[in-house]
Amino acid sequence: MCGRFSITLPDDAMARLFQAVPANDLPPNPNYNVCPTNPVAAVTSDAGQRYLRPMRWGFIPQWYKTPADGPLLINARAETIAEKPAFRAACRERRCLIPASGFYEWSKGEGGARLPWYIHRADGAPLAFAGVWQDWEREGERLTTCAIVTTGANAPMRAVHHRMPVIVEEADWALWLGEEGKGAARLMHAPADDVLDFYRVDPRVNSNRASGPELIEPLDEDAP
Repeated sequence: MCGRFSITLPDDAMARLFQAVPANDLPPNPNYNVCPTNPVAAVTSDAGQRYLRPMRWGFIPQWYKTPADGPLLINARAETIAEKPAFRAACRERRCLIPASGFYEWSKGEGGARLPWYIHRADGAPLAFAGVWQDWEREGERLTTCAIVTTGANAPMRAVHHRMPVIVEEADWALWLGEEGKGAARLMHAPADDVLDFYRVDPRVNSNRASGPELIEPLDEDAP
């Protein structure tokens, strides 16, 4: 799964990277601890024009009467996304890319301790998570919401967790966004084993209130 991530790329740099028109109300950046229900920046495409837009991380199905009317849907499993009623229309019609600098995952330590890891591209480039989105509206409240598509972890990542986000390579961004016709389903897989690198970070990130660049610094396990 993917339950936390970081984004440190400035808005103008994100817009240039994805060749997208940026909205004026993008969420504050950098954010070293993006949590579920936080606003995130996402790339969508309409008639070939890309847009960088704010969205709530936490997909709200159309039948929810309130945003909290059911489970918080932050992830959509690649294996079932095309059949799940909450996601199947969005999977066909409303796919997006969610930029990130890296993401966090947890392994279990002694006594059940949660040990956080920071995962990032080995080449230092930003990540582009595969996502789906939709608008939700009830009684005058309108939200644009999204979920990150996940898949089974590749071999290195399985040492930390059995699932991971689907990461879309730059050459495939147009296909995922629907700009190159059908075939996006073939992108819903784990990256090659050498794409990502990861290391332990301080357990401070276990709190959703934690913030700051120190959250992504490698843990000095020899420190007192």
